[in-house]
Amino acid sequence: MNRRTLGCLLELAETLLVTIIVFLVLQLFVVQPYQVEQTSMQNTLMPDQYVLVDKLTPRFDEYHRGDIIVFNPPGPWTRGAPLAAYVKRVIGTGGDTIDIHGGHVYVNGNLRTEPYVFENQTTDLPDHVSKTWKLGSDQLFVMGDHRQASQDSREFGPIDKPSVIGRAWLRYWPISQFGQLPNKQAPASGSAAPSASPASARTP
Repeated sequence: MNRRTLGCLLELAETLLVTIIVFLVLQLFVVQPYQVEQTSMQNTLMPDQYVLVDKLTPRFDEYHRGDIIVFNPPGPWTRGAPLAAYVKRVIGTGGDTIDIHGGHVYVNGNLRTEPYVFENQTTDLPDHVSKTWKLGSDQLFVMGDHRQASQDSREFGPIDKPSVIGRAWLRYWPISQFGQLPNKQAPASGSAAPSASPASARTP
């Protein structure tokens, strides 16, 4: 093997190594692809669609109500099964009080208007009971847009921010659905929550 051929091979190896390092750094700290596998975010996200998860901006910009996030579910909830990330929408952030009763969601006493909910479904708890959660400063309350097909904070409670992988921000496949995701906070209706009986649901 002559020196020229050897030099070309070394240059190619260096290029591949740099490419791999850049790819790993990007995936670890900047952006990560994620495939939607479940129906819990219909019709915002459909099964087999692919999104890019922004892992960088949450380091200096807090999560907001309305954000679509990808996170690792609480360990006890997986019951020893292989860990698969969940994708849900942020309903409440640190310090919020979430109240669910009568098929509606109230945040800090205000009824939420949720245009993204699948086919105008109501938001219910098992046996249509009522429950209130007070979030810690490092917690998020998350739910799927397809409320009747979603396992979320109504069952496993608020999640801790360190479990969040990042904010889903771009749908890139199928190409016909390419575009930025609507990570927008739904406005409050201004209606205060009517008085409800004490929460009777079992704490997850």
